[in-house]
Amino acid sequence: MFKNVIGNKKTVDYLTSSVDSSRLAHAQLFVGPEGIGLLQIAISYAKYILCNEKNVENFDSEKCQIKVDQLSHPDIHYVFPVTTTENVKSHPVSDNFLKEWKEFVNLHPFGSLQDWYAHLGVEKKQGQIGVDEALEIVKKLSLKSYEGGYKVMIIWMADKMNTATSNKILKILEEPPQKTIFLLITESVEEIISTITSRCQIIEFNKPEQQEIETLLKTKGTTDVLAKRYAHLAQGDINKALKLANNEKDDKLYEEWFVKWVRSAFKAKGNAASIIELISWSEEVASYGREVQKQFLHYCIEFFRQAMLENYTAKDLVYLDEGLDGFELKKFAPFVNGGNIDEIFKEISDAIYHIERNGNGKIILTDLSIKLTRLIHKK
Repeated sequence: MFKNVIGNKKTVDYLTSSVDSSRLAHAQLFVGPEGIGLLQIAISYAKYILCNEKNVENFDSEKCQIKVDQLSHPDIHYVFPVTTTENVKSHPVSDNFLKEWKEFVNLHPFGSLQDWYAHLGVEKKQGQIGVDEALEIVKKLSLKSYEGGYKVMIIWMADKMNTATSNKILKILEEPPQKTIFLLITESVEEIISTITSRCQIIEFNKPEQQEIETLLKTKGTTDVLAKRYAHLAQGDINKALKLANNEKDDKLYEEWFVKWVRSAFKAKGNAASIIELISWSEEVASYGREVQKQFLHYCIEFFRQAMLENYTAKDLVYLDEGLDGFELKKFAPFVNGGNIDEIFKEISDAIYHIERNGNGKIILTDLSIKLTRLIHKK
């Protein structure tokens, strides 16, 4: 039942044994890094719970598994971040987007939050799990299960619950109806209020091994050489590895932004025109949603890390390609060193922190750019 789960075998074994021994925690919080398939783990776990029922009359395990795989099992409820769209003008809740949700999970089984927004066509917006959703959760779980067994509520990206939503579900999370299981999923546990986390059993998942991702890519027709390269490049992110194997170019825009950014920063020392370029660059990046801004800054951290490894001749650990618009990593690398790398990482991490807290993207990125002009020339 866990055929779509890659890695984390010991943790998965623990989950199945908790079902087999009837020692299920009623509220569980799955925590792990982006791109490892936490949603797939939760769905597989829900399947194991629902499709192993032994006390339901005329129960058909095979039909149960088919319904779970098709995301149509009536006793599994899905909650996920949503926002207003052309078709949903106000008070959006997950039920408004179930058709799109099923398409998304089928197309992107390891998909990210940004992939979900892109699927909805709302890349420049930031979704949330609002208070209207909390009312729906309470309403659904107050009803009996359709098939006489457990009910499972999967809340994907639970960190997108606002405070009002979190407070609304506290009571039902602490004292749920009989045979009700909450499976909350997050990549940012620190963003969830403590009153929620304290009511959940926290289960942590790790990135899969590179070999496990290689094996997955090979089963999808990727050659041995490319599977090894993509698995290394993905750094434990299954979603990224699959995109690379499918020749998706999601990082192209980030590469273009990065090259334009550091080139302008190099020239900006005593050059007013380049400062204007950096402000214009900040406006362009800030025009995209916060999730895009954050992903780009994480990309920058990795690019700087690769440049440092290149500078210190750790060639075996360097995997970024060179040559975008004449930009070469080996020529850039000498400007990233022990004298500035810690400060660069700190400033980018601070920018991510402030963007996550709804800071003004243009101001944050402009400030970061001005600081980069100093750091990039630091000996």
